[in-house]
Amino acid sequence: MNLFSYYMYEMAHLAVGPARAMSDAARLMFRNPLNPVAHTAAGRNLAASAELFERLTRRYGKPLFDLERTRVDGREAPVTEAVVWAKPFCSLIHFVRARPASAPPQPKLLIVAPISGHYATLLRGTVEAFLPHYEVYITDWADARMVPLTFGRFDLDDYIDYLIEISQFLGKENSGRGVHTLGVCQPSVPLIAAIAVMERDRDPLAPASMTLMGGPIDTRRSPTAVNKLAEERGSAWFRRNCIVKVPFPYPGVGREVYPGFLQLSGFMAMNLDKHVNAHVDMFNHLVDGDGDSAEKHRDFYDEYMAVMDLDAAYYLQTIDTVFVEHALPKGEMRHRGKPVDLADIRRSGLMTVEGENDDISGVGQTHAAHDLCVNIPAARKTHYMQPGVGHYGVFNGGRFRSEIAPRIREFIAGLDGPGRAQPKKNGKVAAKRALAV
Repeated sequence: MNLFSYYMYEMAHLAVGPARAMSDAARLMFRNPLNPVAHTAAGRNLAASAELFERLTRRYGKPLFDLERTRVDGREAPVTEAVVWAKPFCSLIHFVRARPASAPPQPKLLIVAPISGHYATLLRGTVEAFLPHYEVYITDWADARMVPLTFGRFDLDDYIDYLIEISQFLGKENSGRGVHTLGVCQPSVPLIAAIAVMERDRDPLAPASMTLMGGPIDTRRSPTAVNKLAEERGSAWFRRNCIVKVPFPYPGVGREVYPGFLQLSGFMAMNLDKHVNAHVDMFNHLVDGDGDSAEKHRDFYDEYMAVMDLDAAYYLQTIDTVFVEHALPKGEMRHRGKPVDLADIRRSGLMTVEGENDDISGVGQTHAAHDLCVNIPAARKTHYMQPGVGHYGVFNGGRFRSEIAPRIREFIAGLDGPGRAQPKKNGKVAAKRALAV
């Protein structure tokens, strides 16, 4: 693929612009309660059809976290966002909560969001669950098409460098103590590698713990369709078929990227029948006047359809390192030319979380970290398998809030306190799989 494929996508988007505008106008007209037609079956069908066309052809912008309030120490507290660290490809957001000056400090938690096409706001529910208990920070990765070429490329080595710098920055802010970290899906590999590098270098600001959730530590275990596709085709195929150059007038013009529109096509194709049925259901909800169900659909797809471009260097290096060469579990991964040895990790605590029905990172892939981190004491390691959830349910949704998040908090409390907290049991599956390692 080349520059012109991106231009063709842009031209197609602009070409349907007038039709999209007319469709949006029709939606407003046939929804207007003053219009008698709006109260008829034909009017409701026209309004529903117009809204679906507009939503399916629009470009979705970066969503907002929109977390305005939380409860801390039993009191409601306003929340504001502050960027406290920034580099060309990443900003670090701190969710600042209003607390009395006399209140004891809470632990700092760094959430490492994935660079996988969606924005960090995909982890809104993850952030919300931990806000009452921690000073929460999250990596907000930049859309590669918005980063000028003058800042150079961004690859997996740079990703690890960023995590090391962020850990050091937060550690200094934390009175010289390492912070707790949580990597969701893809960041599990660079996060554990960054901690290994910091511990190898005897960095006193190395994170106090890492919680790895649904991550591809060793994709040879229970390989999924996604894993197999990447391994069989390799980075050369993806370079030929998925990498394009950002066109003018974006700031990143000329940068090689894996574009968001291709990623979204892949996401949709994986479960096309579900997405088609979801939009049919939304149409029926709109016709029937079921506003609550329609609004839930809007909220989900406003997030799901918002995608960003990935720098090609990072994307291709990740395919080779994680999915083709399996460099980390083989002990062959390198960072800036030096080996990444997980046996160097001795002080950081390790918790792994997997979903029983995860079709992105198969069962056992994240748990593999325990077999590789041989020098972390058993009392500082634990694994939890959540029954009945897929990949998304590992870090979001009702079971995450009620069953997974409390166990993560117990794990962190056990590391900070005099003793080690034990995860709760949760039925037969947990009895077999949610084992302390």
